[in-house]
Amino acid sequence: MLENLTKLVPQGEDFRWYLKLKCSHCGEDSGKWHYLTVEAILHFHESPFQESTPLKGGRGSASLVQRCHLCQRESSIDIIRESIKPYCAEDSEQFRTMVMFECRGLEPTAFSPRGGFVAEGAKSGTPFLDVNLLEGDWTEYDERASQSVGVYDVKHRFIKA
Repeated sequence: MLENLTKLVPQGEDFRWYLKLKCSHCGEDSGKWHYLTVEAILHFHESPFQESTPLKGGRGSASLVQRCHLCQRESSIDIIRESIKPYCAEDSEQFRTMVMFECRGLEPTAFSPRGGFVAEGAKSGTPFLDVNLLEGDWTEYDERASQSVGVYDVKHRFIKA
């Protein structure tokens, strides 16, 4: 739910999408948080210190490639860059797709919204930088509009396409 905000946006190509993942082949879930960024995909060929990983057989790269500890299969997950969308005031209190992932052998089971979101004041247009949703709520005061602003009751769900 957005209070006195026009939108909430994951900011930049280095925004970290924190996910828990399980193997689609055997169901193994490590319980660990992994993060994915678009930046990792964009800079794969430009830097020797990339977060993107080459796929087996030279089929490109993915944000994360890992081998399952249980079944030993190699799997990957990638952010579909064009799918990243803001959550807007008219979406308030409804589920809205903000990002899509291409999953090959991995399945997201949980999302942890942390820092890196940017919000915009509804009346003033004031940008609120580095909105952190780790606690599930975020509040601030918009000085220009003389009103409180906030993001409340953050929830997520994954839908298989």
